[in-house]
Amino acid sequence: MHIFKNVILALSFSCIFYNASASDTPKGERYKVNIDLVRVQDDKVPVTIKVPEIKEKEIVYNIPKIVPGTYSIYDFGKFVEDFKAFDKKGRELKVSKPDVNRWKIEDAKKLDKITYWVNDTWDTPNKEDIVFEPGGTNIEANQNFLINTHGFIGYFDNMKRVPYELTVTKPENFYGATALQATSTSPTSDTYTIPNYMELVDSPLMYNVPDTSVMKIGNTEVLVSVYSPSKKVSADSVSAELKKVLEASKNYLGGTLPVQKYAFLIYVAEKPNRTGSYGALEHSNSSVYYFPDMPPSMLAEQVRSIAAHEFFHVVTPLSIHSEEIGDFDYMNPKMSKHLWLYEGVTEYFSSHVQVNQKLISEEEFLDRIKEYISGAEAYNDSLPFTELSKGALDKYKKEYGNVYQKGALIGMMLDIRLRELSGGKYGIRNLMADLSKSYGKDRAFKDEELFDKIAELTFPEIRDFFRNYVEGTKPLPLEEYFNKVGITYQKDGYARRQTLGRFTLGYDPKNQRLVVADTENMNEFGKKMGFRKGDQLLAINGKDLNPETAGEVLESQVRNAPEGSRITVLVNRPSAKGKMQQVKLKGKLMKTLEKTENQLTLNPAATPQQKQLRQAWLYSGL
Repeated sequence: MHIFKNVILALSFSCIFYNASASDTPKGERYKVNIDLVRVQDDKVPVTIKVPEIKEKEIVYNIPKIVPGTYSIYDFGKFVEDFKAFDKKGRELKVSKPDVNRWKIEDAKKLDKITYWVNDTWDTPNKEDIVFEPGGTNIEANQNFLINTHGFIGYFDNMKRVPYELTVTKPENFYGATALQATSTSPTSDTYTIPNYMELVDSPLMYNVPDTSVMKIGNTEVLVSVYSPSKKVSADSVSAELKKVLEASKNYLGGTLPVQKYAFLIYVAEKPNRTGSYGALEHSNSSVYYFPDMPPSMLAEQVRSIAAHEFFHVVTPLSIHSEEIGDFDYMNPKMSKHLWLYEGVTEYFSSHVQVNQKLISEEEFLDRIKEYISGAEAYNDSLPFTELSKGALDKYKKEYGNVYQKGALIGMMLDIRLRELSGGKYGIRNLMADLSKSYGKDRAFKDEELFDKIAELTFPEIRDFFRNYVEGTKPLPLEEYFNKVGITYQKDGYARRQTLGRFTLGYDPKNQRLVVADTENMNEFGKKMGFRKGDQLLAINGKDLNPETAGEVLESQVRNAPEGSRITVLVNRPSAKGKMQQVKLKGKLMKTLEKTENQLTLNPAATPQQKQLRQAWLYSGL
């Protein structure tokens, strides 16, 4: 049983890399990698790499200690075993191991190939080795292989920019889902050519019996691949839900998308995972999702919700990124101070696109902003956001989650301020478009110069905005900014509301039922009804209550029903002997005084100027 609010941790990680020029590498030189998904032993697969020419006497082969955006040291070298190096005559060369992620090869001028076995991260027995599943690797013989390439393939010192030729040997009935374009394919293998290590790490693959769907969004081909052992979820059903938000995203960005192909790789787990978290890992042209088995409509809603964030990483950091991100150091990374941009603005876009394209109402949009405000309260508000970003890997690791909360609020406030200064004609999407023109995928900005560049592109006053609220310690003036657009912000208050009891709602995946997870904060009505911890909610007034119908049933039978009307709730309740028995809980609906926080409402007395700015903020095009 999982409490709903903990079922999906919408963690999102982004990867974007420097695109090396062909002149960095001698013509014809490349790594030739083979990953063999047929010769699996004990959840391990063999990797063989024919190496490019080595001119040094000694060379070090590296498997990443960390990959961009994850903000955790994972030491993927831990999962590599039986590493060997050979010359052209098949003679083994001497290898030593400076640390867990590196192998030093002697007499390296003679080196012809290296071989090793890779163990997957998903079923590691050691708690300290657990990797968040979308960023890890899965090896299930004849079932599924999730190939996050950073867990399988490394690079030699000073040779990250050498091209890779990757061949995946596969079972005959398997399909490789990826945003990569295969240069050749057969029933038993696929081959891909990738210009450098940075783009290789940015290109996950998932192999299994195919369940895929392809749709066209503008000029972009979108692949959806689903692995669901229970078959409850299909690529077609997920695609139908994704299409709405992707079409909206395309329109929001001016009608075109900056990628030719995008892939959604979705793994639906039948059993509980090691991390207890679910979510996604984002890449430039794809994203990897890991979810628990749940009703199709619920899963589609979760994918759609998270995808609204993940997909916007095609803007930042794909087209806008600093040198620290563009040429990432996988062993000793230097962090950028602009997580407000990479994650905060992206998260803001994921909500703003939906009101802008009228997928949700203004009130629903304000509910999302309220969640950002409440979420930010759990973190240190006096910590400058640039310092949080620079220290997100170590010193301020516990504060990282605020990039999706306060970071989104920074994006929102910047958007409002730009609209105000431009008379409604220029907003944050215009800024992103201008920054993309100034920089782009192959040109990184200097970390220290970005704020000045933005002020140069927009208004001098914007430099003060960053100085006060992103580099500085001043709290976000939310009330002031909401007032600019005719929205009333009330930090604390009370309201009389009709609820089912204010107990903590949970989900039982085995029986696919909502449950009473906790009654500690249950209100007076819930106590009168007699709800108990562990109750499975079956029906309200005869209407079936399940995760798919819950919103509609609670709305009609509880929230909008006349006060004082009779209500009957059917529950399954564990007996003293542990068996479940049906119990009818009866009572009369009543409103209770509920404490409210961070209330946002459209001000009915807003001036014409406030309404005009609100209209421009919410509904203007690019």
